Order: sequence, then structure tokens, then C-alpha cells
Amino acid sequence: MNLMPYFVTFAFKIINNIPEILMTLNRGEEFKTYLTNHNTAVISAVNKLSDENIVTRIWNKDYTVWSQSPEEISNRLGWLDGPSVMLKAIDEINDFVQEIRGAGFKNALLLGMGGSSLAPEVFRLTFGVRESFLDLAVLDSTHPEAVKSMAEKFNPKETLYIVSTKSGGTVETVSFMKYFFTYAKSKIGEHTPKHFIAITDPGSGLQKMAEDLKFRKIFLNDPNIGGRFSALSYFGLLPAALIGVNLSNLVDRAQKAAETSKIDSAEEIEKNTAATLGVILGELANAGIDKVTFITSPQIKYFGAWLEQLIAESTGKIGKGILPVDLETILESKYYSKDRIFVYLRLKNDFSNTENFTLMREAKIPCVEIVLDDIYDLGAEFFNWEFATSIASWVTGITPFDQPNVEQAKIIGRQKMKDYTEKGELPESKPDLIFNNFKLFGNVSGSNVKEVIDNFVTSNLKDGSYVSIQAYINPDAETTAHLQSFRTSIQKKYMVATTLGYGPRFLHSTGQLHKGDAGLGIFIQITGGKKFDVAVPDEAGSEKSSFSFGVLIDAQAMGDMQALIDNKRNVLRIHIGTDVKNNLKELI
Repeated sequence: MNLMPYFVTFAFKIINNIPEILMTLNRGEEFKTYLTNHNTAVISAVNKLSDENIVTRIWNKDYTVWSQSPEEISNRLGWLDGPSVMLKAIDEINDFVQEIRGAGFKNALLLGMGGSSLAPEVFRLTFGVRESFLDLAVLDSTHPEAVKSMAEKFNPKETLYIVSTKSGGTVETVSFMKYFFTYAKSKIGEHTPKHFIAITDPGSGLQKMAEDLKFRKIFLNDPNIGGRFSALSYFGLLPAALIGVNLSNLVDRAQKAAETSKIDSAEEIEKNTAATLGVILGELANAGIDKVTFITSPQIKYFGAWLEQLIAESTGKIGKGILPVDLETILESKYYSKDRIFVYLRLKNDFSNTENFTLMREAKIPCVEIVLDDIYDLGAEFFNWEFATSIASWVTGITPFDQPNVEQAKIIGRQKMKDYTEKGELPESKPDLIFNNFKLFGNVSGSNVKEVIDNFVTSNLKDGSYVSIQAYINPDAETTAHLQSFRTSIQKKYMVATTLGYGPRFLHSTGQLHKGDAGLGIFIQITGGKKFDVAVPDEAGSEKSSFSFGVLIDAQAMGDMQALIDNKRNVLRIHIGTDVKNNLKELI
């Protein structure tokens, strides 16, 4: 089936420099594209999408859309049915929330990483907390200061601890569980198990631990849903309900988006926003425009963190990848190279960033605009972007559901931990340069830290490069502000895409892309000294400990740096001592 006749008007609009596509679906969501000179490729790809019945085949769970092998695909397509399945689970979730509120719980602390933590964080930071519902915090940092801060944030007597991991064996999450169970036990004694619940897959190690420890409840998720596709499952929806999000409204939006994403006919393909978006992202990535940069309304700016994992971990492999650029400072268009596409996600009545977006359009940078009626349209966007990412992966020839390089850093990190348990210390390489408060490791050239950074970035800069700042330090607000200033200084000086991630959080998000893409990343790893450490109990409820969170985060940093080097990536490590905030200022 050929779509060229259908796109005659579409092409005419392009020639006259009018927005190429304007679609309205669900509850008034608008979708506009400004594709400059990439329209022919997109039209061709949409033709192919229809000719090969890709949309229908995806909904039929045909793994051959992406690969000749069903491995890591056939058992990863449960997200397609997520909205319809979870509509039936809403009463169960709401009943549990009512039980928890009635029992006097005021707070919830979610312990998880990656797909288990990012959607709950988006919900909390976007929706806030409804009156009389639970305040929610998310812990996804193994830095001792972050762990201690979370322990002190809430009174255990009023706190529900949510242990959330698909695999049931994520080292960070299991370590959190052991620590907080022990901590809570020291405060509330025999009542501790009633303060813990688990979200995991059936048969996981966490399910067994939760049963043995007599957790209050265990929510078993569909095992055919991968972590980064799990926002609309128990992993995302249970925490959302605890803060008072109306699940019926949210999931209904998602279900309508799912129904719209089934449209496959040439006559109506324009209504399938998710598929169209996926084609655009994939075709532009094939043309070297692979830095998807988000501009958002302030109220939904944290949605980008979830998008970052979804896109990076799904597409960043076999020498390819679409780099999501989240929370980067929006500058004048002259600072952006030809590898950018901007996606503007805004609420219907919010134009606070429209001027910035308009500047990009006027500079002939490819752009997409998506308008949401209200924050509940995020339900639709979760699904739309999952579907779009699956389509983009088909366009670029990638299997979106595996993560072949993630295990590399974990293996090295585990070896570092083994060395620690045997020798009592982590193996540490000798710094290549010591300057004042800084120790520098890697390809070091220069007499001070700023000169080293400049030489490192300049010597590795190529067309398509990006700079990734990886900070294994406590992720508090002041530190983040300093890191963002450092990031912006790099963005301005080298006119290159930049990303910022805290370790080990980013290992579960962009870590796959860093090792699996075309190898154009320039990596600046920042580590710091610890003002104190926090022991990880060997078992939940035990005082005995064989290692600490400080050792764990250091081992993870070492493991990731070595994995990057093993994949021929360029890495500079900057160790900034214990006076983290003041020393960060010297990098800017």
C-alpha cells in the first residue's frame, strides 16, 4: 500500500513552510511537526510502515518486526496490554491505599532503580500530594549521605517502605531493603514487616525475601513487561495512587492512546501520533539527527527523566542510538549543531517556553510540538512514547527490549566488591595528576583541572559528539545547581549536546547507550570523598555488615569507568574530595 497520493496535500504544505502535520486525538492533544528538509524520508518510512503492516504486527506481538529471534522480545511485549489490564486492577490498588491511609501511614519511601523508580518520581514531582494521602520520596542513590538523609526524612512509625525491583535482585535495591528494614526495626521493633511492601515479578528473589520477612503485601507484576516500559503497571501506578493520583483518569487516557496507536490504514495513519512520532525519530536518527532535546512546560519537566531511560536504553546499542537530552539549558540557536531535533512538550495553556521553541523552528532545526490538555494526559504520553520508541527502533534496525551492555559494568563492579571483601579495600589506580583538591585519572594533559578538561574535550570532539557528566556524589539541590552550571559552560564553549546523570542512577538509564552507541560520547566522571559512611547489613534486621554504601558506590563508579574504557570510550575521572560543593565551583 502506497501513501504518496494521500500525502499530496502534506507535501504541498511542506513546500509552503506550513507546519507539516497537525493532528488532534484523545482529549485535544495536538501534535505538530516542523521537519525542514527531512520530509521525503519520513513520507517514505510512513509508506513502508503501512506497506509492511508494522503497527498491526506489533499489536499481534510479532517479534520479527525487530529480529529473527524471539529472545528478549516475545516476553517483553506485555506493556501493550498494560492500560487495559491495569484498568481492572484499579479497585485493588485503591482499596490498598485506603487501608494504608486508615492505618495511619503519612509517608512512603520507594526504594528502587531505573524503571522501578523513575515513573514514581515523575508522578510525585508532577502531581504533588493530595490532601490526606501519603507523601512520597524516592531513593535511587547509594551515596551514604543520600541514604542517611532519606532515613532521617520520615518517621518510620508513619512510613510505608516500598521495595521495588522487577528482577528481585538489583544490588542497590536489595541493599536499600536490608538497611531500611534494619533501621525501621530499631525504631518500631516487631511491627516492622507491616511497614514494608514489595513490587516485583513472580518467582523473583525479592518475592522470596518478602515472604520470609512477612511483608505487609507483595504486588506481583506482569513478567512480560520490561522495566523501562513499566510506568503503567504496578511499578508506576501503585506509588501514584498513594499520593492521590486519580488512576481511573490517568489509565483511561493511556487506554485511549493505546487504541489510537492501533490505527494502521493509509487513510487514517495521520491519527496515529505514536507511530508517526516513532517514524520521525527513527528517520532523523538515520540521517545523523540523533540528539532528541526536550523543552517542556515547567510543571511536566520531570517527565524527561523517564523518557531518558526509555529512549536511551531501548535504542543505544549495536553502534547506534538516539540520545535524549533532558533539562539542558535552552540557549540561542547558534549553540546547536546539526544533530539536534527539539521536542516541545507543553500544557495547553502554558506558553512559558514557546519563545525558546519558536527560535529553534525559525533556525530551521527539526522540531516536534506536543500539547497536553492537563497533567493527566501524561497517561497517554507514557504509552505514546513507549510505542514511538518501538517504532523508532524498527526504523533504525534495533531491538528495543534488550540491554546487552548493561551487565558489563555490573560484572566489573561485582569483582571490585569481591576484592573488597577479600582484602578489606577497593583496588585504586594511581592519579595521573594531583592539583589542589583534585585527583585526575585518564587521558590527562594540562597543569590544572580546567586545562585538563579543555584538552580532554577538545582532543576528542568530533561531529556528532556529546559530553556526558556522570556524578557519583550526593544528589542534593545545591550540588545539582553547580553541576548544571558546569554542564552549561561546556555546552556554550564547545557547542555540543550535554547530559548530566547521577551514579548509580544513570547506569539504569543511559548507561546502555554510553557503551552501545556509535562511540562519540565524551565522558567526565566525577567522584568525591565521603564525610561519613553507612553500613549495609548482611541480612535484613541484622547488625552484621560486610560492606558499606560508600564502598558500593565507589565500586560502581570504578566498574562503569572500566566498562567504558573496555568499549573504547573516552573517559576522564575527576575526584573532588569531600568539600564537594566548593570544589565543583572550580570546574565552572
